[in-house]
Amino acid sequence: MLSLRLRRKPVQSKLSKLNRSNKTALVTLKSLTPVQKVEEKYLSFSIDISVVAGGFWWEGSQKTKDGLGTERVPPIDLSQKKLDLLVQALGPAYLRVGGSEADKVHYFTAQHTPSEPDPLIITQQIWDSLHQFVERNQLGFMFTFKYGLFNRKQHGDWLPEETLGLLQYCRQKGYKIDVCELGNELNAYWAFHGIRSQPSANKLAKDYDRFCRLVRMVSPDSRIAGPGSAFWPKLGETIRPFSNITTHLLANMEERLDIIDWHYYPFQSKRSPVRTRTATLEKVIAPSSLDDFEQYARQLARWRDKHQPSATLWTGETGSAQCGGQAKLSDRFASCFWWADQLGRGALLGQTTMVRQSLIGGDYALINRKTLKPNPDYWVSWLWGKLMGQEVYQVECFDPDIQVYCHSAKKEGKCTLLIINMTSKPKRILCHDFGAKKKRFEITAASLTSKKVRINGAKPKFNNGKIKLRDFPKLSKLNLVSPYSINFWCFEHQTTKKETNNSASTEAYPALPAPTKINNVIPLYSDEEIKPDTVPTPAPVNVISLAKEAPFTKEDE
Repeated sequence: MLSLRLRRKPVQSKLSKLNRSNKTALVTLKSLTPVQKVEEKYLSFSIDISVVAGGFWWEGSQKTKDGLGTERVPPIDLSQKKLDLLVQALGPAYLRVGGSEADKVHYFTAQHTPSEPDPLIITQQIWDSLHQFVERNQLGFMFTFKYGLFNRKQHGDWLPEETLGLLQYCRQKGYKIDVCELGNELNAYWAFHGIRSQPSANKLAKDYDRFCRLVRMVSPDSRIAGPGSAFWPKLGETIRPFSNITTHLLANMEERLDIIDWHYYPFQSKRSPVRTRTATLEKVIAPSSLDDFEQYARQLARWRDKHQPSATLWTGETGSAQCGGQAKLSDRFASCFWWADQLGRGALLGQTTMVRQSLIGGDYALINRKTLKPNPDYWVSWLWGKLMGQEVYQVECFDPDIQVYCHSAKKEGKCTLLIINMTSKPKRILCHDFGAKKKRFEITAASLTSKKVRINGAKPKFNNGKIKLRDFPKLSKLNLVSPYSINFWCFEHQTTKKETNNSASTEAYPALPAPTKINNVIPLYSDEEIKPDTVPTPAPVNVISLAKEAPFTKEDE
């Protein structure tokens, strides 16, 4: 026994010393059995109905009015070939069309009244063009139908005529709506439409039941999602007991929901009249800003288990900062980190689909609406889609500054490790039980406020309408990640797919228990251990200081 301790002590001491140096992170794969499974269309996106139909939007707005931007925009042209190329590179995905004006919009026709002199209308031409866009790019389609009751006396007596007419038109034309939901952020009606517009949970349950029965009668192949409640950082459903209606709504519904969805933004832009966590550079790259998502995701999972146990969980709308994103921040490299983390964290917590607000339109868009140029986090999304599969594995990291997530890869017998370094220091990663490392892809930028990123040191760009993983230089297999970087490490592990097929079903897995604390026991070996004196000194990286107004490089202009 004594000799065993003598043998263990030098190895454990050496690894502990490396870990304490804050330069080495030990990552272990806890099991070959997946803990969650996401949809094939896990990474999905939205186009706001204001952008689709030509409503009030954020670009150019300095403030909000009734929860909307103050600038009226023309309807987006969905026939642009470049937009098709950018969308197809991200597929497969769902396209959600919803947003605040979903509850004000009219379908095909509307009367001009003194209270609504210039109504927002989805014309038949816009609706046809939208479905052509969906079909051309092989997208699933999710649509937010109009709830539109702004007088408390009407609640509980939702009238289905407009929804019925649109569903019948879709059936006539052969248009498919994969997912239907009623109303946008119904627990936040008080903020958008006034205090008297806020429905109670009991009356809203009656309206949602009526909506479910209608959809299942007219469009039986559609899935039904709800309630799409808004959660704020630090506050959750905000005003209690006025707007925290989600659990009571689910408890009072008679009909079955296929999907429990919710909306969450980790930050608020300076346009937002109510801010619990303002989007600043310091906060955007602070790991502590990411924790609230987990708290609310677990809360939703408990409510689902209690009231709608057969439903899957979706994050139905999410973006960097509420109210259009933060100008000169949401469209910069700094905003890639929350997105990479939430993709990994959401999958681990049982969110089977993550709908990004937005594909195009607003400072928080993946694609600039005016130039059709990809924003930095477009490339995070692209690499995720190429490298991260559906099965989710639990990993453990022995460094609080590093976020790590693991999925099966797209190809059988492989897995991909997502490593996010949100610090100004390089990190050495020791990986245990992942198998042989094959490829590395690293996203970096000249500065946190850069509008352009590099993948393996090269600027990503389309050539003849295409872009492939092999277009980028190969990185060495050294276990180093750069300061402020997002990394995808690909491993070949022949048992991963076999274990997945034997143990994973297509149903949603239950939410994970609370993470266990890391203990002091460190494995005695690593599959790719590198001695400290063999690690080369990384090249200098230009990392900006965390000033409120960081300087822009020439590249950013």
